[in-house]
Amino acid sequence: MTEPYPVTERSRVRRAHQRGSHERADVHAVLDASPLCHVGYVIDGAPYVTPTLQWRVGDRVYWHGSAASRFLRAARGTRVCLTCSQMDGYVMARSAFSHSVNYRSAMVFGTANLLEGEEEIGAALRDMIEDYFPGRWDTLRPMTDQERKATAVLWMDIEEASVKVRDAPPGDGAEGDYPVWAGVIPIRTVLDTPCPAPELPADMPLPPGLAALVASGRLRQAGPAP
Repeated sequence: MTEPYPVTERSRVRRAHQRGSHERADVHAVLDASPLCHVGYVIDGAPYVTPTLQWRVGDRVYWHGSAASRFLRAARGTRVCLTCSQMDGYVMARSAFSHSVNYRSAMVFGTANLLEGEEEIGAALRDMIEDYFPGRWDTLRPMTDQERKATAVLWMDIEEASVKVRDAPPGDGAEGDYPVWAGVIPIRTVLDTPCPAPELPADMPLPPGLAALVASGRLRQAGPAP
């Protein structure tokens, strides 16, 4: 499906609308580049926002947590808002008012569903590991029944979504004769040199898949380059 997500009063971009988009490809690009998300719920009349890892399969987004979490138990069947964001640079203008940041952000809406069944949960967790670290799942110790029972996986189909992106120099170029430096200080999030576990044998090599991921410097091999 290539049609944009529907534009509603909830998802419509109201300010700086030139930076906004409802195109599926634009929404998916931000989600795929942002493993960390924040999920907003309203539980018993009070708002809560929890950070967690997310992964996407088509128009469906998954996230996980402890099966004992009261948030996850209470969230089943409720409307949720999931957001992802990336800072790409500090925008240094000639006035304090015009300072800004370059960024990518996505806001998606849907109904939280709790994944049922041990096989389904195991398959979803495999998808998560393979999404982040291709080829790693089959090298790991199999999950125990207790580990699987202790893990809750939630999902939602994206019903509405919007993206905003700023990728530009300072907006006060007309003040170019003012004697102060202006421009953009880029921000990058990259993978650094791996630190082996202390009990790991000294001759244990980094698996080729992880080595390739680290060499790429990207948080997720499947996601788009920043």
